[in-house]
Amino acid sequence: MGGQTRRRNLAQVSGENAVIQVAWMYYEDGQNQQEIAAALGISRATVVNYLQEAREKGLIRITLAAPAFTTHRLALALNHRFGLQGSYVIPDEGTGTEEGFLRVVRGAANWLPDLIAPGDRLGVAWGRTVYELAEMVEPARIEDLAVLQLVGSMATPYGFTAEACSTRLAQRLGARCLNLHAPAILSRAVLAADLREEPILKAQLDQLETVNKLLFSVGTATAESHIVLSGLATPADLDWYVGHGAVGVICGRFIDAEGRQLPGPMEDRMIGVPLPRLVGLEMGILVTPGLDKVEATRAAIRGGYVTHLVTATSVAEALLAAP
Repeated sequence: MGGQTRRRNLAQVSGENAVIQVAWMYYEDGQNQQEIAAALGISRATVVNYLQEAREKGLIRITLAAPAFTTHRLALALNHRFGLQGSYVIPDEGTGTEEGFLRVVRGAANWLPDLIAPGDRLGVAWGRTVYELAEMVEPARIEDLAVLQLVGSMATPYGFTAEACSTRLAQRLGARCLNLHAPAILSRAVLAADLREEPILKAQLDQLETVNKLLFSVGTATAESHIVLSGLATPADLDWYVGHGAVGVICGRFIDAEGRQLPGPMEDRMIGVPLPRLVGLEMGILVTPGLDKVEATRAAIRGGYVTHLVTATSVAEALLAAP
């Protein structure tokens, strides 16, 4: 009698409610697919389809606890080798470049809420890694959290402008967003200097002095780097900096192998946080999704920007293999 009633009830339910009922029985009640099919009078194939629909609609959230990744042998080895406070290492064996990238970014999105606290002032760099992370992080509300844009705006062919990265992350975390209302780079140093003294922008730049935590992904010093393809640096700028030892980019500034900022033709024309302000913060969260950033990652760690690292097993092995 009870089974007939239940089958009749499910037959009257359609759409999302049926999907939710099947998902609840599977994930919360711990019943297997065959048991659910028998209990509800539907086929096992229908159960499978409902569960797939629940995942595609985002109705189901499945995450592995952080210790699965932060106590990985490679994570502990990174901490010991580089003096990090924490590392989060995600397996990427057998994955392609894009799949590996998305795994690392999702891992960073899962870990980030554990690393920030009420009252934090989180400085955010820009780029695809940070933008995708902001899209993936679960919506939450962290009391009195502020997210600060660290680099000015730029005309870019991508959707992940600096202000888009900070705005989207602030929205997901229920935080106040403090953006910079100025270009990232200007044509003349004197123009940049005058703009920095404008009261509105000066107040925004002064806010950057309050940053206590940093979220970023280090860029490469290559022609394929976002800093070049976005127009922030010209090919001639890149050649100059590489010729003077540049191996990576942090917040639009070139760094050498020791993580030191390289003064050069762009510096006096830029609007954004000075790199020395980001050294030795309470927390520096670096997300490194690919092997192309191994050298730049090592430089960022040497420079004192990093306390926490999120990366893949292949990158971790490469970092540890170098002398």
